[in-house]
Amino acid sequence: MTQPRGGLTSAEVSERIGRGEVNDVPPRNSRSAADIVRANVFTRFNAIIGALFLIILVVGPIQDGLFGFVIIANTGIGIVQELRAKRTLDNLAVIGEARPRVRRDGRSTEIPTTGIVLGDLVELRPGDKCVVDGEVVEADGLEVDESLLTGEAEPVLKRPGDQLMSGSFVVAGSGAFTATKVGREAYAAQLAEEASRFALVHSELRGGISQLLKYITWMMVPAAIGLILSQLVVENNDADEAVRRMVAGIVPMVPEGLVLLTSVAFAIGVIRLGRKDCLVQELPAIEGLARVDVVCLDKTGTLTEGGMDVTEVRPLDGAHEARIAQVLRAFGTAEPNPNASLQAIIEAYPPMPDGAGSWRTTGTLPFSSARKYSGAAFAEPDGARSAWLLGAPDVLLAEGDPVLADVERLDREGLRVLLLARAAGPLDGPDGPGPDQDGAARDARPAALVVLEQRLRPDAAETLGYFAEQNVRAKVISGDNAVSVGAVAAKLGLPGAGHPVDARELPAAEEERARQVADGTVFGRVTPQQKREMVGALQSSGHTVAMTGDGVNDVLALKDADIGVCMGSGSEATKAVAQIVLLNNSFATLPSVVGEGRRVIGNIERVATLFLTKTVYSVLLALLVVCWQVPYPFLPRHLTLLSSLTIGIPAFFLALAPNRERAKPHFVRRVLHYAVPCGLIAGAATFGTYLLARRHYSGPGSLTAETSAATLTLFLIAMWVLAIVARPYTWWRVGLVLTMGLGFLVVLATPPLQHFFALKLAGAVLPWTAVGVAAVAGVLLEVVWRRAARRLSPSSS
Repeated sequence: MTQPRGGLTSAEVSERIGRGEVNDVPPRNSRSAADIVRANVFTRFNAIIGALFLIILVVGPIQDGLFGFVIIANTGIGIVQELRAKRTLDNLAVIGEARPRVRRDGRSTEIPTTGIVLGDLVELRPGDKCVVDGEVVEADGLEVDESLLTGEAEPVLKRPGDQLMSGSFVVAGSGAFTATKVGREAYAAQLAEEASRFALVHSELRGGISQLLKYITWMMVPAAIGLILSQLVVENNDADEAVRRMVAGIVPMVPEGLVLLTSVAFAIGVIRLGRKDCLVQELPAIEGLARVDVVCLDKTGTLTEGGMDVTEVRPLDGAHEARIAQVLRAFGTAEPNPNASLQAIIEAYPPMPDGAGSWRTTGTLPFSSARKYSGAAFAEPDGARSAWLLGAPDVLLAEGDPVLADVERLDREGLRVLLLARAAGPLDGPDGPGPDQDGAARDARPAALVVLEQRLRPDAAETLGYFAEQNVRAKVISGDNAVSVGAVAAKLGLPGAGHPVDARELPAAEEERARQVADGTVFGRVTPQQKREMVGALQSSGHTVAMTGDGVNDVLALKDADIGVCMGSGSEATKAVAQIVLLNNSFATLPSVVGEGRRVIGNIERVATLFLTKTVYSVLLALLVVCWQVPYPFLPRHLTLLSSLTIGIPAFFLALAPNRERAKPHFVRRVLHYAVPCGLIAGAATFGTYLLARRHYSGPGSLTAETSAATLTLFLIAMWVLAIVARPYTWWRVGLVLTMGLGFLVVLATPPLQHFFALKLAGAVLPWTAVGVAAVAGVLLEVVWRRAARRLSPSSS
């Protein structure tokens, strides 16, 4: 191993900072404030609404331009909520940010990633991510996984002089490298600019809304053109009136609030989860976890806590307990970066004071999840030399070895068992110690069994129960012994835990392997590549898969899963590829994430129905007006009032309400099944009332009376749709619907508001006729809604 170096001096660091040779890569976990403002303001529909608002400012009066102020308010709300979500994300990202260790002035210190300068000596330990490019100067069994860069899953052994690429991570050993490329010149930063962190994971919700907006645009163009021409012909004596009614026909076709409310709902979800120390690195991951039907769990760090306790050390083949204790004590001092198992051994066998009777380490073989054991060579106090292995008994011993019977019994009790064995050959031989291909023992002589008890997470059983209630299958996929993993899962009440599967016995045939993965619940002795293959097998069977984990052996599977969830105490490499990081290390936070996803999906489906119903009836009214060659029945102020009371205000509250309904697929199909018939009924009924009013009223002011009657019908039908969408009723939902109805009555009963909104019901016949038409339409709405619900129910699909 290369002699340690002291790294840069403080003066050299200051000099490089002055030259700008710093790792100044901007944070990629959220959009900038400018991007958020731009995305909310400069939209296609805001451009349409803005142009129409300017037209109304020219022809007047101002009350017909109220829709413009509503758009400004909605856009402002969207910007504020997304900025709040950005601040939450940024604050949480600082907490969960990688803090690499650099050596400066001969001392090792942790600094932010952005604090690295060119030439810094960066130290590496298992699980660390290489945050900049560099050249290895120290290596002690340093193995690096470059699969995120090259796609090759096999770890690469690095020696002094080898190149390290940012984006790779350490799976075994330790070392240090000199930073040769920092900031935007580093390889990972160049990749990030091509596909930044904010590049969204697949979102059926956002994709569905985009698809709906495409349909709406196609409907808007011909309807708007026809409406413009017809109103100019019909109202040829009053061009301003024709323009006002033309604008009134186009504005409600635009579901501008739907996009904003979706962004707000996601942003509120980020803020709520942020309060629970849950970092959502990609917003639609909230939605994704709500759609998951299989959760793959890594046992260590997810079902069990990081710490373990040594409960027993069993000497084998006549080995002396005192000597075993000396070896275990030496093992603890040989590894500078102990994993949880070795840390438990160090706590049980701490180093001797003042190094009395100490053994000198002459070589090490770091632990790796693929190898499943570690090794160390020592020079003993009496001058003798020895090499020892510590790892999985079923890997180090030949099949059928009598010791494995005791191991299996301990595994069934949920205990973790390590084998301490004497290695006769060198640790770094081409084949390494352990059994050969025929299962015969090769240079591994058992000395003792080290029995460890794992600490179960107190909240794990409750969380597994939650997933079972929600019909989400939980599968435990671990690198540990299958029987031991099954025993731990059984203690937590996981169904199917009594039949664990050893991944080494999975069939080679892809279809058969996929079937066993789908049927099994607990899998042990799973290699990192097998974890990845299992996730792929489940996805190929049509499952939406979430993968949880915290170790470097989970990275490949986390990257390929639909949703990757990492513990905050996990390795930097794991946190880099996960969409969700549980900074509080609590598995029990996952139900909260699922709940937020269901709230967003269910509520956006509700409000989407409201918005699209308005779009459908607006397009239908425009087409009917063109065909009948009559004035458009409404002014912009009428539809602003109706939209605010029946859609805008209630949709805001409904979008943010609690919702525990299961996430359902086919968002676009579901919304259109409800919205299209409802919109057609509303448009046809409203136009029917309008035609009746045109026959009933005559003389000056008749147009106002006709408009008022049509407005009453449309309001009552829209309220009926709102009442359906608000189900199941709670006190606040009933109060919301009644408040909106009361608001309309206040307008009708208050003379100044009547004048402002140009609404005045004349006589008794037509107003009651309008109510009767709305009642008939309401019955049709109920029939249509129930039929659509039956067609879309899971039992009929």
